Amino acid sequence: MKKMEIKGLLLDPVSNTPVVVLRDTDDKLFLPIWIGVFEANAIALRMENIETPRPLTHDLIRGILSELDVSIERIVINDLRDNTFYARILLLHGEDRHEVDSRPSDALALALRFGADIYVADDVLEKSRTISMDDPKSPDRLKKWLEELDPEELGKYKM
Repeated sequence: MKKMEIKGLLLDPVSNTPVVVLRDTDDKLFLPIWIGVFEANAIALRMENIETPRPLTHDLIRGILSELDVSIERIVINDLRDNTFYARILLLHGEDRHEVDSRPSDALALALRFGADIYVADDVLEKSRTISMDDPKSPDRLKKWLEELDPEELGKYKM
C-alpha cells in the first residue's frame, strides 16, 4: 500500500466533473478520481475549513462515531473494477477493529474530518490511470493536464 494525501480538487475541463487528486508523499504519483458534485462539496468544505450552520452528512457521521468513541484509523482505496474505485474505512472502537465498505469519495471526506491516513493498494495504482511524473509512458492527456495546472487552481473547487 502507498500512503497518499489529497493534493486538491478541480473540475475536469472535458466532462465538467469534479476530480479529487491524490498524490503520494514523495510527490511522484498522482491518482485522479472522478467523483460526484455533492461529495466534492463535502471534501472542499473540509479542505477550506468551512463550518456549516448545521451538520452535513459526513459531519453527522463524524459526530455519531465520535459520540460512540469510534475513530477512523485509516481509509484504503482497495480495488478498481470496471472503472469504479472501491474503498474500505478502518474503524477503531477500543481494541476492536471494524472495516466498512465505502465509495472513495465518502471515505476521503471522512478521513479529512478525522485526520485519518489515506492509503491506496498497490494493485489499484497499477490498474488505474495513475500519473507518474517520472514515467514518460503515463497517460499523456492527464499528465499534461496536471503539469500545466496553475498551483492556484489545484485545491480550489468552486461550490
